[in-house]
Amino acid sequence: MESLTVHEGIAALLDRSNVDTDQIIPKQFLKKVSRSGYGAYLFYDWRFLDDGSDNPDFELNNPAFKGASILVAGDNFGCGSSREHAPWSILDYGFRVVVSTSYADIFYNNCFKNGILPIVVKPAELARLMSEIRENEGVRFRVDLAAQQLKTPGGTTIQFPVDEFRKECMLSGMDDIAWSLQHEAAISEFEKKQRLSQPWLWST
Repeated sequence: MESLTVHEGIAALLDRSNVDTDQIIPKQFLKKVSRSGYGAYLFYDWRFLDDGSDNPDFELNNPAFKGASILVAGDNFGCGSSREHAPWSILDYGFRVVVSTSYADIFYNNCFKNGILPIVVKPAELARLMSEIRENEGVRFRVDLAAQQLKTPGGTTIQFPVDEFRKECMLSGMDDIAWSLQHEAAISEFEKKQRLSQPWLWST
């Protein structure tokens, strides 16, 4: 997993509440066996018209948001089914940070496990961020995970909460498996002692 320490990027606005995982990545695209390639189908039903061309009315098709890596969205982002493909598609599209007032719990946890930082802000703070994007499309926000701080060119500074363990994993670029492997020697020693003290549990 790629670490995230300080991230600066274009902030794209998706002013919609209750965006569910079925819209983030529709079910017909869940057949791939790898995590890559899902970005092409992110928000598919909203991004494209029936003939496959870009929907000019969809927010993320705004040319000013091309290459955006910070997604600012409405309340209750990532609700619906628990598919992990949702953060896979968000990350593969190019987003490293999502900002909202709240998230579905499973989606929120899956973001951290896949290298996406889901920032929780207050409603008034979200309104300021959305307003700044509307007034200056293509604006770049700066996120400092170590300081737990989001800054904008317009002078807005937001302190956001984040669990210390998740924060450390993201700063170090470690997913759950990588974190566990730090303790490989201790795990092996424990298993060795278990085999000696309870050999019947290890018999084949």
